[in-house]
Amino acid sequence: MSSNARRKDFSAGGVVVRHGNVAVIVPRRRGAQGDKVLGLPKGHLDGQESELEAAIREVREETGLIVAPGRMVGSIQRPAGDGVYDIRDYAAEVTGGTLAAGDDADDTVWAGTAELAALPLTEGLLDTLRSWGAL
Repeated sequence: MSSNARRKDFSAGGVVVRHGNVAVIVPRRRGAQGDKVLGLPKGHLDGQESELEAAIREVREETGLIVAPGRMVGSIQRPAGDGVYDIRDYAAEVTGGTLAAGDDADDTVWAGTAELAALPLTEGLLDTLRSWGAL
């Protein structure tokens, strides 16, 4: 892949869910330093699926939940060894399923806005969600 090429990785949902109070689903996985951190469900598009189809699939794979994605809440770019990830995060509403850690998550938790500050999150996640007005 040339240095000018861009690899795209669309988020599977910056899954901001409203069940009375705001809650965020965050799967626990290995961070850049090898430590376990919480982040948003996300993954690559498979074949010809749309971003929203990828969001639904990834959330189900990582959390066991079925969601109806809504508006895009924000996007970021992150450098990667083979290019740049263009990550787009969507709000989503749970429509079914049972919360359980899936394929690449060691654990999955519900966390309200107040609890997020005390959790080991992916670097910059809390500030990003706040700046997007997603919390």
